[in-house]
Amino acid sequence: MTRKEKALELFGRNFHCSQAILAAYADKCGLTEEMALKLGGCFGGGMRKGEVCGACTGALMVLGALYGQYDEKDLASRELCNKVNNEMMERFAEKAGSYMCRDILGCDLSTPEGVAYARANKLFTELCPKAVADAAEVLEEIAAEQGTVL
Repeated sequence: MTRKEKALELFGRNFHCSQAILAAYADKCGLTEEMALKLGGCFGGGMRKGEVCGACTGALMVLGALYGQYDEKDLASRELCNKVNNEMMERFAEKAGSYMCRDILGCDLSTPEGVAYARANKLFTELCPKAVADAAEVLEEIAAEQGTVL
């Protein structure tokens, strides 16, 4: 099973998009799957506010684990992390139409009406899996360009 398939499988088991992406790459981030599921738990649905798509956010967490700055003097890693962050946001938006959850779904998940609309129109089962797949694809492209095999 590929990591993209793993992410889609986790999403299909009712985990948030953010959890699915982060957990599919957990071992590459130095995390257990359980910890990745916990860490990603508050980022689905654009943090439940329709902000940045949780799948994109999950991918950004993976990129941060791979390339993020942890030494205050290592400014090169900060620059690299900023670069891969920008690439992720831009490329994900190209594939998904936006990196904002509310734009992708066409509703506002911060309201009960928006959630009801998303459920009634099967947006979580028809649009969100594509966002999960898009995030995994872009994440893997960016990592490959940095010489990292995921």
